[in-house]
Parts: sequence; structure tokens; C-alpha cells
Amino acid sequence: MRSPAVFCWLTLAFLLSGTGQAEKQQAAVISQGTDCTQIKAVSPRASSGVYVIQPPGVKAPFKVYCEMRQDGGWTVFQRRSGGALSFNRNWAEYANGFGSLRHEHWLGLKKVYALTKNRAKKWILRIDLWDHEGGTAFAQYQNFRLGHGKAAYKLHVGKYSGTAGDAIRGAYRGNDQNGFGFSTVDRDNDGCSPCIFGDISQRECTFTDSGGWWYSNCGSASLNGDWHPAGNHMGWGSGLHWRTWKSRAPYSLMATRMMIKSV
Repeated sequence: MRSPAVFCWLTLAFLLSGTGQAEKQQAAVISQGTDCTQIKAVSPRASSGVYVIQPPGVKAPFKVYCEMRQDGGWTVFQRRSGGALSFNRNWAEYANGFGSLRHEHWLGLKKVYALTKNRAKKWILRIDLWDHEGGTAFAQYQNFRLGHGKAAYKLHVGKYSGTAGDAIRGAYRGNDQNGFGFSTVDRDNDGCSPCIFGDISQRECTFTDSGGWWYSNCGSASLNGDWHPAGNHMGWGSGLHWRTWKSRAPYSLMATRMMIKSV
């Protein structure tokens, strides 16, 4: 007669043999923490890489790239470094995410909302920028969060600090993107009705800026447009723009990274 332990092991093996591949993979996905900040706090020597997280109130865990720095663990939700991955995507793709977590990607508005909706935590948004001449700059915002999908994932940022300038609030008056919903080519939530630039009238910012972003009168910040290589990165309406840092006519950046940390 088999022992109870052997019987339980055989029963488990039988059950697993009858499950589908998707169920096995789901069973194998075990949360490593609620967010990258918490993972770093528990394991100070944790290295940067892909981790599985499950924010409070979220039913299914999901993978993110954690940038582990001396000041804590940061959850990366946007990375640009070339033109291999197109960011000209529709609403559903920006909501759900696309790309490769270890390379260029957009994590997804749904996941960023899931992270930031818990008001028990406050979040810092950090935006890292690289130009084509070897220069770097950053912008950091306190009290970052996104609104619900029904409110078009409205952007909320607090106090700014950094070296890149506060492009979200605008290089000039009337360009404040804070408090606006996300727009894509098939879902217009910008502040244009229409926007007026000199003698040019424009109804949708995605028409010239492309990609998806929190547009307001189009604005001074837009990091999801077309990527342009060195020597071909000046003068494009669509590009990776942060006009409080690179105000020349307009300048498309070489690389960007957006990430958040809980405090």
C-alpha cells in the first residue's frame, strides 16, 4: 500500500498531466513582490531585470522590467533606443502594452494604472533622456498617477525637479499636459478644438506628433513619436521631443526611459 505522501505526489502528477500548457504556465507565474520598489527593499542586492509583480487588488500577476538603483527599485514602463519598434499604435495596444521588456517597450496604461491607483502609496515618475551628442538629462515628478481608463488614463504629476526642464507643464504658456487624457490615432483626448500654431489649424495632435501621449495644445513633451537617427533628427513634427531641454527646431532625442518608484 502506498504511503499518503506518495499518493499525494502521484495525484499531483496526474492533475498536472491533464492540464493544458496555459494552465501550467499560469501556475508557474508566482509574484515576486507588489512592485519593483518593494522587491528592492526586501532584496537590496537584487539586480536589474525582468520580475513578476502583483500590485494590491490586481487579480493576475504580470511581468515588468525593474531598474534597480541605489535610490530604490524603479518599474520601467517606457523605453526607446532606436527605430526597430514602431510606437505608432492604436488605443488598444497602448492600453495593453507592446514590445520586449528587456528592450524597447511600452508596459501598458492598464498596468501603470493598476500600480498607481492605490492611494496608500505615492509614486515618483522619472524620465531619463539621451541626446545624439552624448548628453543626458532627467525630469522627476512627485505624486504621479494615472486616472481610470474611463477617464482616458488622465495624467497627474506633482512637483518637478531635474535637469531637463518641466516639459509636461510646457515650454510656453498654454502647453500644460498635466490633467489631460491619453490620445492615440483612434482615440482623441487632446486639448485641440482646434489647436492653432501661427496660421496652421490642427484638430488632432497625433496627426503630426504621431504615437500616443497626454497631449494638450499638442505640448512640449512627446516621447512616443517616430524615432530619427543622428543626422536626421532635426525639424520633424513627430519625434522624441522634450522641448524644455532641446528647444532647437524641433529636436528628436536618441533614447528615453520612463519609470516609477513608490514612496
